[in-house]
Amino acid sequence: MLFNSFIFFIFLGVVLPVFYLLPGKKSKNLFLLVVSYFFYGYWDWRFCLLLMFTTVIDFFIGQRLFETTDAGKKKLLLVISLIINLGILGFFKYYNFFVQSFQDVSSLFGVKLDYLHLNIILPVGLSFYIFHNISYIVDVYKNKIQPTKDFVDFGLFVVFFPQLVAGPIGRAAVLLPQLSRKLHPTKSQIQQGIVLIISGLFRKVMLGDTTGRFVDYIFEDLESYKSIEIICGLILFTVQIYADFSGYSLIATGTAKLFGVELMKNFDQPYLSRNIAEFWTTWHISLSTWLRDYLYIPLGGNRKGEWRTYVNLMITMLLGGLWHGASWNFVVYGGLHGIYLSIHRYFVKNKKSRAQEIDFLNMNTVISILFTFFIVTFSRIFFRSTSWDSTQLFFSKMINWEHSEYAWWFAGITMTYLVLIFALDILEYKTREQAFILNIKSKPFRNGILTGLFALTLFFMFQTKTTPFIYFKF
Repeated sequence: MLFNSFIFFIFLGVVLPVFYLLPGKKSKNLFLLVVSYFFYGYWDWRFCLLLMFTTVIDFFIGQRLFETTDAGKKKLLLVISLIINLGILGFFKYYNFFVQSFQDVSSLFGVKLDYLHLNIILPVGLSFYIFHNISYIVDVYKNKIQPTKDFVDFGLFVVFFPQLVAGPIGRAAVLLPQLSRKLHPTKSQIQQGIVLIISGLFRKVMLGDTTGRFVDYIFEDLESYKSIEIICGLILFTVQIYADFSGYSLIATGTAKLFGVELMKNFDQPYLSRNIAEFWTTWHISLSTWLRDYLYIPLGGNRKGEWRTYVNLMITMLLGGLWHGASWNFVVYGGLHGIYLSIHRYFVKNKKSRAQEIDFLNMNTVISILFTFFIVTFSRIFFRSTSWDSTQLFFSKMINWEHSEYAWWFAGITMTYLVLIFALDILEYKTREQAFILNIKSKPFRNGILTGLFALTLFFMFQTKTTPFIYFKF
């Protein structure tokens, strides 16, 4: 079930009144658990079986971890959970990728391994809920949290539908305390939730989907487009992926607020970042902090010397790239960001991100923001290309420059979307609010803007085919 679909509005219109009418904590949580499984099973009910299996396993492993005092047994339980969770993730997401890679090598020696390929359907949101479970088990193992004894609460932590299929990646320390008490949204949460849902839909549909159409036309037929045209396509993809995913996160956060649940902020104006380290503290925050806490720091972080720090950065970003998809392009994407971060660390060391206010009138600041945007956009070549051949074709077009009679038309479209996406980020930054529309003091004017944005978005949804969110495939 897509957030940007009319069936979701119907779903929410039925679920919310029932939720508000239910009397107690147990009935509310049980109801949310059931409707979350319905929401997830709307794609394919078989996916629910895998989701339920991992939930049951990790619930009981969490209990045993807390009850066991023997260090060896605790480590064994941790390893069992990791093997199950990472095994499921590895099989569904990476089995054919590694088989294909192995086959490419073996074919050089005349050995064919076609029979090893399997017709595997990747469950929606698998990477996200597996990461939910892993963080819970690791935190229990490290005594950072106590496991919940309520299976419904734990099940809801794993499958809470606003964040289930594309995040933000939840932390038990933040969510379980909220789910352990009766959920009762405040007036402020309901207001913010409505604004965030409308804002997120606008970003996704009016910015993400419209730029996506240009991007798809260009990248699905690179051969037919000139050099400047595919550069504009790459820039538009950078706008698209941000509008699409930040739009999803806003809708998810806003929907959760309607049920009295606070999810973590997933984006913090990343395209206003003045360096690559700052970018990764503001882009897909729930993933970047997960990789930091459960991969980078356990590897040693920056505690084992300078060169080991660079190695840890590279390993973290390579695996972070691979998390996005079973393709060597994603590995290159992650490795490129590992190199970016290592170079930045070498020259800047431990300078804190966003330590100073952004001065948009300072030329050095503007150049830093544009340079960071440029290197991030460059890395997206590997993110968007569907194959290594298309990546090579892209670079070939850059080297063998071809002039275009439509250059100004493409440039004009690209600049329009860039101005819009940067303007939204600047408004958020200046107001320190994602729901910055609520800062408008005139209620009629504020409601008029919200109604206009919602009506425009709905009109566009009626006219076009529903487009899935980009991160659903990750």
